[in-house]
Amino acid sequence: MVKICTEKGYLRISSEVFTTLVGAAATSCFGVRGMAKRSASDGLVHLLKREAMGKGVHVYFHEGEDAISIELHIIVKTGVNIPVICGAISEEVRYKITKDTGVRVKSVDVYVDSIMPG
Repeated sequence: MVKICTEKGYLRISSEVFTTLVGAAATSCFGVRGMAKRSASDGLVHLLKREAMGKGVHVYFHEGEDAISIELHIIVKTGVNIPVICGAISEEVRYKITKDTGVRVKSVDVYVDSIMPG
């Protein structure tokens, strides 16, 4: 949970807000098939449904800095330029989080876990 001090008091933002925003921003980018989660039981990568896409996102809070770091796991469509798509996702996530919450994003790490036909 991030705690932000404003002139009217404190605002607390839960990690679920960040995971929802990150998942929506990442999946809106061209070439992204969806969010991914690796199964603990069989080690396979699974495409997450829209309502569970936050499971492919991990948010780390930096208490003293009022900032967050984000790690997200995605599945991309076949034939896309992976470095370009990862850069676009990183920029979109940074923009969306900063615009919607005012919280500074220290880093965005994008992991491509699988490639699927689009």
